[in-house]
Amino acid sequence: MNETTDSIESEANALLKWKSSFDTKSQVLLSSWKSTTTTSVCKWEGILCDKSKSVYSLSLTNYGLKGTLHTLSFSSLPNLLSLDISNNSFYGTIPPQIGNLSRLNHMNMSYNFLNGSIPQEMWTLRSLYDLDLARCNLSGSIPISIVNLANLSHLDFGNNYLEGYIPIEIGKLSNLVYLGIAHNPTLKGSIPKEIGMLRKLEFLDLSESGLYGTIPSEIGNLTKLNFLYLFGNLLSGSIPSSIWNLVNLFELNFSINKLSGSIPSYVGNLVNLTILALSENHLSGPIPPTIGNLTQLNVLYLVTNNFSGSIPTSVGNLVNLYLLSLGENNLSGSVPSTIGNLIQLNDLQLFGNKLSGSLPHEMNNLTNLSNLQLSDNNLIGPLPPQICSSGYLETLSADNNKFSGPIPTSLKNCSSVTRIRLDENQIEGNITEDFGVYPNLDYIDLSSNRFYGQVSPNWGKCPKLTRLIIRNNNLSGGIPIELVNATKLGALHLSSNQLTGKLPKELGNLKSLVELRISNNHLSGNIPTEIGSLQNLQHLDLAGNEFSGTIPEKVMALPNLLELNLSNNKIEGSIPSNIGQSLAFLDLSYNSLSGTIPTMLGDLKHLEMLNVSHNDLSGTIPSKAYVVMLLACCFAQPIAVIRRAAMS
Repeated sequence: MNETTDSIESEANALLKWKSSFDTKSQVLLSSWKSTTTTSVCKWEGILCDKSKSVYSLSLTNYGLKGTLHTLSFSSLPNLLSLDISNNSFYGTIPPQIGNLSRLNHMNMSYNFLNGSIPQEMWTLRSLYDLDLARCNLSGSIPISIVNLANLSHLDFGNNYLEGYIPIEIGKLSNLVYLGIAHNPTLKGSIPKEIGMLRKLEFLDLSESGLYGTIPSEIGNLTKLNFLYLFGNLLSGSIPSSIWNLVNLFELNFSINKLSGSIPSYVGNLVNLTILALSENHLSGPIPPTIGNLTQLNVLYLVTNNFSGSIPTSVGNLVNLYLLSLGENNLSGSVPSTIGNLIQLNDLQLFGNKLSGSLPHEMNNLTNLSNLQLSDNNLIGPLPPQICSSGYLETLSADNNKFSGPIPTSLKNCSSVTRIRLDENQIEGNITEDFGVYPNLDYIDLSSNRFYGQVSPNWGKCPKLTRLIIRNNNLSGGIPIELVNATKLGALHLSSNQLTGKLPKELGNLKSLVELRISNNHLSGNIPTEIGSLQNLQHLDLAGNEFSGTIPEKVMALPNLLELNLSNNKIEGSIPSNIGQSLAFLDLSYNSLSGTIPTMLGDLKHLEMLNVSHNDLSGTIPSKAYVVMLLACCFAQPIAVIRRAAMS
């Protein structure tokens, strides 16, 4: 009896000594750990005892503790079966004394700040059936002696910095159900074919671990697999045909590798799949019609491959799809009308293909869409008018197509939308009336269409707007001063329209503005001095207007300005001598500037292009060692251009 009492007291003292090494906050969190009677240890936070009052379980997961393991006397806990300190802030190495926990079944140290290699003594814990060391910043190799842990059913080394190869001996851990060695970028080598001997395996994750070579066909022997993740490696070759016989798979992710070959019709065997991700590989050939057998699919992710042919009509059978991503392939033909069956669809990505024809009317059924990407195809006809009828749409990208007709009617009141790209199409309508107020809009580009009307003051009511781009249309009227209320605006592009009036001085209050491009319009009057208050401005292009007056000194001196284009206006006076040192591109040609060319131009270390031709300037353009060519004098009105050359 005394021996038992001494043992219990030893356990309590070991735990109290360990606690005393924690930081102050952690000690408060374990306030129940107090030295009173020897029996009280069983009532401490995170402690479970057996019938003899000996500690058999230590569970401190997610307590927010900070300390090391080196002050814990493992030999004082001889009956410990379970140790869980996951999701804390323990740091330092795992001490070799861990080997004293000879009866331990369950060890979870995941989500801590441990470092160093796993001590060899770990591989003597033959009673372990659950070992989780994920997200601990551990290094070193996986030793051959891991084979000693023959009872393991759960092994997770994910999100560490383990080195070397995955040992072939891992294939002898025949009781493994869960194997995770993911996100170890310092691993190398191929996937050992011996993994195919783990016939009880249900979960296998070897993703993002620097693995190369081919996928061993022996993985097809793992008939109980539910989850198979090999994404983010350097795997090459074709997908073994045996993979398509793993009929119990729920999720298969081989994305971001160098896999080639085609998807065979056997893919239709995997009827339990909820996720099929093969994106960013070199897969080719058609998408087989048997893909329609996978009626449980939530995610079909085939983006960035070389798939060709048409989108199979059988895709309409995948009525549980949440994400359909077929972008950046070589798919052709029209979008099948059966796509309208996918009423659960939240994300549809068809961009970067060779799709043609009109969108089917049935796409109006896709009222749950939050992301629709149709960019870079040859699609024609109108966009679906009901695309935002349910108010979920966040991203609409249909740029670089041949869409025509009006803006979708549901888009005007689509308050959920954050990003709209309709540039490079043939869409038409009155831009003043077709768009509303968007509280969440961040980016909109309507360039190169057939819009008319005026720039609406409503854009100023979009508080999150950072980029407003409506170049190359037929807009008229002035620039509304209400734009200044869009205080996060970083880019305003209104070039190549029919805008008139003055440049509002109020734009000088848009402190976030980086780009202001309003070239090729009919704007007149002076360039407001207030533009010189835009300290973040990098690109200012007001070329091809009817501006008059002088160049404001504050504008010329803007410290971050990289590009200044005031060409083809009616600006007069001299070139200010105080010039921002960041300038790389300066075009003042085709104006009525006079006086001498500032010598300061020769000190601009970043200047790559200078054009001051077709003015009434005199003097010479200062030359430096980096000047390649100097074309005569500007007052004779040649094309006076300096370009920087690479210095030898």
